[in-house]
Amino acid sequence: MKILKKIGLVLLIAFVIAQFFSPEKNEGNTEDLTAFLAETKPSAEVKTILETTCFDCHTSNTNYPWYNSITPVNFWLAEHIEDGRKHLDFSKWSDYSIKKKDHKFDELAEEVEEKKMPLPSYTYTHGDANLTDAQIKAVVDWVKEVRLGYALAPRPQ
Repeated sequence: MKILKKIGLVLLIAFVIAQFFSPEKNEGNTEDLTAFLAETKPSAEVKTILETTCFDCHTSNTNYPWYNSITPVNFWLAEHIEDGRKHLDFSKWSDYSIKKKDHKFDELAEEVEEKKMPLPSYTYTHGDANLTDAQIKAVVDWVKEVRLGYALAPRPQ
């Protein structure tokens, strides 16, 4: 039993020391979304859905929950956000070509329709991010409308 107490004490000390280390936060500004919002013109409903379900992991500005102050949870969240931005970053929308924007929107619609996004690990702690069928339809309809505009847009040769 003495060995278990020592192991527990070592783990507790390691946990306390770990709290002094944390990853860099994803704290840009919401102005980075101006180009995306101006170009795609989401309705108020869709914009609210995006803010609630997408922007924390797919922009340069994350609204962190209280538990982000706990190591190792903060490292897990940082990796999650980095991976999300690697796949789709609304803050860098103006850097994408029309072809890439169209492809990203195709993927967005597919992921939302198949209920792969938002991730279950996100909706578990963000109950308001669970999308209803009506919200999914609103997002998919908006995506289709935007993609139609991309299909009609002139492309560089």
